[in-house]
Amino acid sequence: MNITHIFQSLGAIVFEMAPYILLGFLFAGLLNEFVKPRTMARHLSGRGLLPVVKAAALGVPLPLCSCGVLPTAVSLRRRGASRAASTSFLIATPQTGVDSIAATYSLLGLPFALIRPIAALVGAVAGGWAVDRFGGKERASDDAAECGADLCGDETSQPLSLPRRLLRAVSYGFVDMVGSVGGWLVVGLIVAALITVTVPDSFFAALSDNRLLAMLAVVAVAVPMYVCATGSIPIAMSLMMKGLSPGIAFVMLMAGPAANFASVMILSRTNGRRATMIYIASVVVTAIGFGLLIDCLLPDSWFVLPVSASGACHQAESAGWFTMACGALLIMLLIYSLVVQRLIKRRHNHKIVKEMNKDYRIKGMDCPHCSATVERTIRGLEGVEEVSVDMAKGVAHVRGNVDDAALARAVELAGFSVE
Repeated sequence: MNITHIFQSLGAIVFEMAPYILLGFLFAGLLNEFVKPRTMARHLSGRGLLPVVKAAALGVPLPLCSCGVLPTAVSLRRRGASRAASTSFLIATPQTGVDSIAATYSLLGLPFALIRPIAALVGAVAGGWAVDRFGGKERASDDAAECGADLCGDETSQPLSLPRRLLRAVSYGFVDMVGSVGGWLVVGLIVAALITVTVPDSFFAALSDNRLLAMLAVVAVAVPMYVCATGSIPIAMSLMMKGLSPGIAFVMLMAGPAANFASVMILSRTNGRRATMIYIASVVVTAIGFGLLIDCLLPDSWFVLPVSASGACHQAESAGWFTMACGALLIMLLIYSLVVQRLIKRRHNHKIVKEMNKDYRIKGMDCPHCSATVERTIRGLEGVEEVSVDMAKGVAHVRGNVDDAALARAVELAGFSVE
């Protein structure tokens, strides 16, 4: 194994993606700050196709990973969104986003960047419509007051000035979002570099002869592996570099981010088993269907990679100052969010944990977005003086006089479970 070549391949991918993914993170922050769950839920209530289409259209640009989207979807559901609309939102949101669309364009080209959100939209509408028609009787939504203002994104608090909101948007995009998807992005980059350098081209020859079998194999691998929408891009690129068709790579782009075991379990509990089966079928069928469409009907010339395997290292060496600066900034943000910030929070937790009255074991937290949601939920409960959530241990440390049943109910409404 040539370590030097692995790092060269990794660097080439990072510097190629950096300007686009930073732009995506900026848009992510703006969307999070200026588009609230209460506003979205107003358009997602009621039965029929229109709320489903609106949910899919709202979900496509939102840059939330599969685990991060679950609390948002539960919040929308509790605000009055229909089960069909919430399912549509759950399908569309993790498969794409403004950050992953920009990164897809940078590594895979414009056709992939256009087809990806279209496929997410089609799959989400089809899945939501199927849930509306065949998902069984709609259960009455819980009263919105049960959610708590913090959980559901209350908009009645004192409004902030525009500069303050822009600052919060930048903070969310470049700190919270990087912390949420950064780990999966790093995993995707490392896997892509390893595939590019270490796996021989002949390894994938057998899969190339049977596209449908190859796509089913990719689905079987992608679901338990799970990477975010952005992290799946370098892996798809490395598969194409090794000779697999664009359609097979597209299945990796769509199936990996949208379906994982945590999503399936929580969706089954909140929306029912039948709706969950429709959700899974929509993700798989849409990914394979569009993959076959790409391979069988669209010109191969549309899917020539902007960065070739042979030119990757030269691309990194000849990158301009702007690309190099963006790459350096992305690396610093990843280090801060994944290492420095966690060390600071762990030290803070260690200082205050001795003063806490109770510990609660929380299940279902897979990323910083999840732990932040749990922390906001508990902090909004009556009697809570201080709360600290340790995502790695799955424990919430709470100080104050808080009712155990109320805490458990609020956390479950947010999409998690309490022991």
